[in-house]
Amino acid sequence: MTRVFVAGATGSIGQQTFDVIDAVNDRAPGSIEVVGISVNSSVGDAALIAKKYNVGLVIVAGLNSSDAGSSESFPTRCEVVYGTDALDNVGEQADVVVNGIVGFAGLSVTLSALRSGKRLALANKESLVAAGPIVASARATPGAEIVPVDSEHCAIHQCLRSGQRSEVASLVLTSSGGPFRTYSPAQLQAVTVADALNHPTWSMGPKITVDSSTLMNKGLEVIEAHELFGFSYDMINVVVHPQSIVHSMVGYRDGSTIAQLSMPTMCGPIGYALGYPDRSVASFGAIDWSQPLGLTFEAPRREVFGALDLAYEAGRRGGGAPAWLNAANEVIVDGFLQNQLTWDSIAPLLTEALAQYADVSLVTPSDVLDVDRHARAVTAELIAKWSRR
Repeated sequence: MTRVFVAGATGSIGQQTFDVIDAVNDRAPGSIEVVGISVNSSVGDAALIAKKYNVGLVIVAGLNSSDAGSSESFPTRCEVVYGTDALDNVGEQADVVVNGIVGFAGLSVTLSALRSGKRLALANKESLVAAGPIVASARATPGAEIVPVDSEHCAIHQCLRSGQRSEVASLVLTSSGGPFRTYSPAQLQAVTVADALNHPTWSMGPKITVDSSTLMNKGLEVIEAHELFGFSYDMINVVVHPQSIVHSMVGYRDGSTIAQLSMPTMCGPIGYALGYPDRSVASFGAIDWSQPLGLTFEAPRREVFGALDLAYEAGRRGGGAPAWLNAANEVIVDGFLQNQLTWDSIAPLLTEALAQYADVSLVTPSDVLDVDRHARAVTAELIAKWSRR
């Protein structure tokens, strides 16, 4: 039996994790036990999940106990803990921790799982991007391992099993190109929040979906790939693949390319991470090869989607630069989602924000928090000035 803690249980990744757990347990009853979950503030939803899976621990990170009201709706055996500090201990009872929390808030879950020597099924790219050196230190804990849940990194993880590290020539991250792949600069001036949230192939949360529309999501994935697999930025490439069926590829020195293909669904990577190193007993995203299938690839339009090159720049600078860019992006995307900014202002504001960064090393989580807070304050000021133009 695999004991699982699901962080971000009511979000997109969390809900799909439960779909995978249900499918696996249907085929192999009792294979996966949900020992704990965390939510931000959705106490009612947390109670429903706790009842369904007989969960022993619920963390409500975004509320204090005085703000939460009664816990009578939770199962008798269920311990309910409030506040973000509780996320520091999510790895204690689990074999696998699924980190589906969106944004920088997921860092504590990442560190807790790794420092506990557990397998981390990582969907929260921001914690790894922002705190790469610190996560690397926690990852050195005996027994700790990261199995990525992002479809692209999960694909690379699988493809790398086909050869030796010394044989790898390149990593190729695929991108759908987002909803504005073919838009002209003039068209991009008129796009709305609803347009940006209408992703052509994936169902994701609003922040990640907006990042996909700007290619910042792919830029953060480039940094994540560097941190996860240790290859240089010169070896990490991005190609647009609108069908989102080839999830990523690894090129080898003999000219061979190994690719991972499946229909677009996050359940596949989640199932892979929960079952690793074995394959899941439940099937997700299988391709019907008897039907016609067209696969196309093209270079990203870097002159239009400038966020991608900003991520490469931040990654190469290292230190706190990725954390700075990540924090600035979260603030700017939130401004866009609140209709305070236009879509075509996102990349220029990110450029201005990154220009304000001064090099700093990351040694402790406090260093990351300092960079994050400073970047958010600077970016808020830039947005205020931008709005007055």
